[in-house]
Amino acid sequence: MLSFDEILQRIEHEVSCLHFNCSPNSLYIPIEYILSLGGKRIRPALTLIACNIYKDTIDDAIAPALSLEVFHNFTLLHDDLMDQADKRRNKPTVHKIWNANTAILSGDAMVIASYKIIAGSKPEFLKELIDLFTTTALAICGGQQYDMEFESRLDVSEVEYLEMIRLKTAVLLACGLKMGAITGGASKNDAEHLYQYGLHIGLAFQLKDDLLDVFGDPDTFGKNIGGDILCNKKTFLLINALKKASPEQQKELHHWLTKKEFDPTEKIKTFRCIYNELGLKEMTESKIQEYYQKALTHFSSLHVPEEKLGVLKEVSTILLHREF
Repeated sequence: MLSFDEILQRIEHEVSCLHFNCSPNSLYIPIEYILSLGGKRIRPALTLIACNIYKDTIDDAIAPALSLEVFHNFTLLHDDLMDQADKRRNKPTVHKIWNANTAILSGDAMVIASYKIIAGSKPEFLKELIDLFTTTALAICGGQQYDMEFESRLDVSEVEYLEMIRLKTAVLLACGLKMGAITGGASKNDAEHLYQYGLHIGLAFQLKDDLLDVFGDPDTFGKNIGGDILCNKKTFLLINALKKASPEQQKELHHWLTKKEFDPTEKIKTFRCIYNELGLKEMTESKIQEYYQKALTHFSSLHVPEEKLGVLKEVSTILLHREF
C-alpha cells in the first residue's frame, strides 16, 4: 500500500506532466496556471487510494484521477467567475489576471481535455468510467444552478441546501472513489459502498468549507474569509441563522442581505457575531460529525482487510479536521 504522501507525490508528478501545447497559447496558459496553483488534490488522491485498496499498482487509475482533477479545476475557474472571487489558493483568479471571456473559454477547454484524458483508460473499464464521469459532471452543473438560484431566495430550506451541496460537491468525491474501485477490480457492492462513503464525506467536507469561510484563517484557507457572506450565498449557517434568529437578529440579517452598497468588513463582522450568538458554529460541527458517522457505516461494510483501509481513513480524518 502506498502512503498518502506517496499518493500525493504521484499526483503532483502526473499533473506536472500534463501539457497543453496547442494554439492559441492564450487559451491554454490559463489552464496551466490554475493547475499549477496546487490545492489539496483530494479528488484524484481518493481515486488512487481506492484503486490501491484492491490492487498493488495504481497505474490503471491515473487517467481517471487526472481527468477528475482537470474537471474539478474547471468548476473552480467558472465558480470564481460567477462569484466574482478575487483569490483562489491565495493567488489571483483567472478572470482577474485575464478576463471573463478567457475564463469561460479556457474552462470549456478544460472540460473537453478532461474527457480526452479519461478516454485513455483501459478499454475494459472505459464505458463504466465514462458513464459515471458524465453522470457526475451533469450533477455538478445542476448543483451549481441550484446554488445560483438560491442567491436570490431567502426561503431556502436546509433540505434543499444539502441536496445542492450533494450535487455540487459530494458527488465528485464519490465519483473519484468509485472510479478507483472500478479500476482496482472491486466488487460492485464494494464500489457502491465507496461511492456512498464518498457522498457522506463530501457533505461533511462542504459543511466544513462553510464553517471555514466564516471562521477560518485566510492565510491557511487560501480564499478571502467571508466570501459567502458578501455574496449572500445560502450556506448551512445562513439558512439556520434565518430560521433561528430573534426578531431583532432577523431585522439585522435582512438589512444586510438586501443592502446593495456596504462595508464588506462590517457585514462579515455582523454575520459572524449573529452566528456566534446562535451557536451555529457548534451546530455545523455537529452536522459534520453526523455525516462522518454515516460515512463510517459504509466504510465498515467493505469486504477488504482492515489494514488496507488505513490511508483512506487517514485522509477522511484530515478533511474533517482541516483548517485549509
